[in-house]
Amino acid sequence: MRANNVLGIIYASTYDQSLPELTNMRTMGSVPFGGRYRLIDFPLSNMVNSGISKVGVITKSNYRSLMDHLGTGKPWDLSRKREGMFILPPFNSAEDSGGLFANRIDALIGCTSFISSSTNEYVLLCDCNTICNIDLNLLFDAHEQSGADITAAYCHGTVPALSNTMTFDLDSDGRIKEIAISSTGGAEGNYSLNVFLLKKSLLERLISQAASMHYTDFERDLIQANVGALKICGYKTEGFVVTLDSLKSFYDANMALLDLGNRSELFCRERPVYTKVRDEVPAIYGLGADVKNSLIADGCKIEGKVENSILFRGVTIGKDAVVKNSIVMQGAYVGSGATLNSVIMDKISIIKPDKSLCGTDTFPVYVGKGIVV
Repeated sequence: MRANNVLGIIYASTYDQSLPELTNMRTMGSVPFGGRYRLIDFPLSNMVNSGISKVGVITKSNYRSLMDHLGTGKPWDLSRKREGMFILPPFNSAEDSGGLFANRIDALIGCTSFISSSTNEYVLLCDCNTICNIDLNLLFDAHEQSGADITAAYCHGTVPALSNTMTFDLDSDGRIKEIAISSTGGAEGNYSLNVFLLKKSLLERLISQAASMHYTDFERDLIQANVGALKICGYKTEGFVVTLDSLKSFYDANMALLDLGNRSELFCRERPVYTKVRDEVPAIYGLGADVKNSLIADGCKIEGKVENSILFRGVTIGKDAVVKNSIVMQGAYVGSGATLNSVIMDKISIIKPDKSLCGTDTFPVYVGKGIVV
């Protein structure tokens, strides 16, 4: 299978409710991660690295920051006269009562014309809340060799506590025999990464069926219900894979990047992760700066102590300030003498001098975007 024969579709807003603190003023796809990235960078880079040259990004609400980040798609080589990247906002016909789409099926129905007009033979669907670096060409090969109608990427591990999380029971040939759907998580199993590859003609048929039958649940009505009628195979994903289901999982995923092994798996040279380029000066370390085991982005100014933390672009750490086990996002300011431990600071937030915030690794303190403490 040639990758340029695959249309990529990314849901930018699925599971926004699992990270309400971070998605209050942005969509899931534009949530910052790892010092300089946004969550959408990972599925988008996976697609581009495999040779996919046409990608549609389905948005729902609060997507101004997402559009600012994606721009024309140039960082991912998707600024093209033919194909390239397309933003797909909510669509309602004149007969509709208006409003945003309610589920995945509604979203697909809303972009039916985009899918139908594509000349690609296959469609790859994926979400933004899973952080991984997948060689999609191997998934394409597995799909072709198995003769599957649908190939679903999965990972073996602790099932995330997300609504409609699918877990798979597979036979020795990799075919999915049974699908269980749960919203509680916590158990060990083969859970879906919500990455699906199928023919465009099959997707169009499923969308048409869903519209005529008023289906509302993609996982139950289109995937689980067809496990016997269609040949649905699983593709196991190895390496660094994290599915975000809470603020704690977001915190843990960022902290995991302080381990060299995890960073090497996620940011491998063979499949780079692309993002919007911002021209910043190198980080400035003052005479009193003391930095240990931390990721420091460009544009930071550090005059205090930083340990086991991740600092995004343009962060300022004042004199004698102490930042430990924390995530400080772009443009945030920590005043002189302030102390942070297990804190997530959103963009352009401010901690005044001599203030102290202390959380735990199981319950980090969150400071909202633009908030002054």
